[in-house]
Formats: sequence, C-alpha cells, structure tokens
Amino acid sequence: MKEQNDTVKITNTIRLPETELPRVVVIGGGFAGLSFVKKLKNTEVQVVVIDKNNFHQFQPLLYQVATSGIVPDSIVFPFRKQFKSYKNVFFRMAEVTNIDTETKQVVTDIGHVEYDYLVLATGSETNFFGLEDVQANSLGMKTIQEALDIRSLILQRFEKAVVTSDDATRDALTNFAVIGGGPAGVETVGAIAEFKKYILPKDYPDLDVSMMSIYLIESNDRLLKGMSDKSSEKALKYLNEMDVNVHLGTRVTSYDGLNIATINDKGFVAKSVIWTAGVKGNLPEGLDAKCFGGGNRLLVNDYSEVKGCTNVYAIGDISSMISEEYPYGHPMVAQTAIQQGDLLAHNLLNQMNGKALKKFEYNDKGSLATVGKRKAVADIGKFKFGGYFAWILWSVVHLMSISGFKNKLFVGINWTWSYFTYDKGNRLIVRRYKKGEKRD
Repeated sequence: MKEQNDTVKITNTIRLPETELPRVVVIGGGFAGLSFVKKLKNTEVQVVVIDKNNFHQFQPLLYQVATSGIVPDSIVFPFRKQFKSYKNVFFRMAEVTNIDTETKQVVTDIGHVEYDYLVLATGSETNFFGLEDVQANSLGMKTIQEALDIRSLILQRFEKAVVTSDDATRDALTNFAVIGGGPAGVETVGAIAEFKKYILPKDYPDLDVSMMSIYLIESNDRLLKGMSDKSSEKALKYLNEMDVNVHLGTRVTSYDGLNIATINDKGFVAKSVIWTAGVKGNLPEGLDAKCFGGGNRLLVNDYSEVKGCTNVYAIGDISSMISEEYPYGHPMVAQTAIQQGDLLAHNLLNQMNGKALKKFEYNDKGSLATVGKRKAVADIGKFKFGGYFAWILWSVVHLMSISGFKNKLFVGINWTWSYFTYDKGNRLIVRRYKKGEKRD
C-alpha cells in the first residue's frame, strides 16, 4: 500500500442531493457496511454508499454456487432494493481509486465525493502470500464472479475428460485440490466430494469415478484452526469417510497448472486448484502506511477510528483492533463485521449529539462449519458437537442470514430438493472459464 499521493487529480463531483446534514461516506457493502447503514436508516445524516458491485453478496455460501448447489442470484441482493425505503441513503456504483484525508475526499472512477465522516468497510481479498505461479494458475473464492468461474471450470474439466483418450490427462483433469483447511476449504472440498459421489456417475457414466482424486492441503497440523480440537477431529473424520485425501502440515510452495509442489516434497497432480488458504485487507490507495498493521489491515482504536486519522473509521475484515485478548485483531468473520457496524453507527450518532461513546466488545456467538449433507460441526459456548443436529443448526443460521425473503425461499427449496434427491440442479456452463481472464 502506497502512502498518500499529493498529486492525485481530483475529477468531477459525483452527483448527489445537496444537504446541510453531515455526510457519511461508506465504502463497501459487505456485512460490515450493510449493518452500519441499516442502523442509520432515516436518521439525521446523509449516507453515501460506494461499491464496485450493485449488490450485496452472501459470501458464506459462495462455495455452493461454485459446486452447482444453488444459483448465484439466490445469494446476492441489489443495494437499491435494500435501500428503497432509506430516504437518507444514496448508492453509487463506482470503484474507489484514492482516499484524500487532508481534503476529506474519496476519488472514484466516476468522480469524487466529499465527506464529513468516512467508513471503510472494503473487506478482504485472497492472499496468495507472494506465490505468483499459484495465483496465476489457481482460483480464489471471495466473489460471486470467482464462484461462477469455479463452477464453469469444474464442469469444463469433466467435459474435457470425457473426450480425451490419454489416461494421464484424464486423471489430471478429474483431480481437484483445495488449498486451505479453514471453513471455506472444508466446506468446498466436502461439496466436491458429494458431487463425485452423487452427480458424476449420473452425468458422466462413461468416466471412471474411482479415477477422480480430491485433495485438501493444509499447512497447519489440524483443520478448522479457529474452532475446537473436537470439531477439527470430527471434520477430519467426516472428510476421510467421504474419500477426501486430507494432507495436514503440508504447505504449498508452487503450482504450474498441473503439478503442486509442497515444502515437504510431497507432490500432487491436479489441473484444478482452489485457493482458500488466506485473506488480506482490501483497500484503495491514499492512506498513510503507518495506518496499517499485519495482513494489510487498518489499525483502529476501541471505537473503530483509524489510528492517525480524524473521522475515518474501519470496520469488518479491513480493521485490526488490537487488544490483549485479540493480539492480531478480531477474527475476520461475519459476526465481527456485523457487530462492529452496528456499534459504530450507534457511536457516530452519539458523537454528533455529544453523548458518550461505547467501546467495542466482541460477542462470540459461536462457530459453525458444514462438511456435507447431515455432517457439520459446531462450537457454541461450552458446547462442542457435530453431526445431524449441527448440520440443521448450520442450515437454519445461514438461511435466516440471507438477504431477501425470495432468496431465502429459493435457497430453502434448493436445499430441500437436494436433500431428498441428492441432486445439484445448476450444472450450467453459462460462460466458459479461461485461465488468466479477469472477471469484473
């Protein structure tokens, strides 16, 4: 991240209604930004939301889009529909290119906007830890666009495997590797394993299912590092039962599009690699380098204000609130983002009205991860359990968290159909995936 550029050319002003109210500019419409804006609905401030997409995406279910479980439309929700009854909220689809804290302006590709208060809720992006060949040849899964690319890639691999006559090539085409044993990696690899068991024999009867190998490669000595040992062990047991090859203590060092090399000389062959091994803060240019901590996250105080800045706040994945209990910042999960967004909105209104502010205290409501149908793990306070009940709990929590009644209904119908039929009804190659092609 570069330091602030004093020579940035300020472009035309973004068209907004004139107001005498304080203007709060929010960059990013993820969990943090959306929860913040909801709390400011129809209050005495003008809220301007800027996002490069015109929709909120429910990231915890991206892996189900990637593995043909649900349609992409069911986990995205248009901002303008969300804000239609918010008389004080204005959405602008734009990509932020620079932040000028001295003149209190946000510069975008469609113009600039001045702010009284700035809230950075830009989330995170895939961290490949400097492994350029891995980044060039694998796919991350942080956006709906990437999830659709993975769906196309998986189906294209099978279509090509059907017509190839070379056994080694067919083997490589039907091998899949997921790098990273966190919730995203465990859930993705479990869904691919179910695809192999229930879909592959029906859709591709002329392929030898036993040829397909599924790898989950994790550099730590256990899965689901953020959860309990009991949940980690149960997840490993479930994946082994699903014929997933789990390799712990194995760090990937390179990938050329076919061969996966690791630090302990254990090699793998796979034409398809999905990277879920890490994330880092995602921010535009302009903030001073001293504002940043580890993982490209912004250092904030107990009130989410960016250190060294006035009236500039960061919430969600991009923020790092260091404390004795959280020496590396709070976990980069939806719970943290929602709670920080809620409290910041409350504090901002209190600040404007001369009232006392409240320090952020994270309320850990527990962790859930699903491995497959009827298989999930849960850490809820002192209770650590897995199996069918954990899977039901995971399903209910995620279903209720999706934006929009119609989306909840569509996902619920999809899940019910899949539960009874063992089918995934969205096996479509709508657009072909091509390596190296950037999706906007």
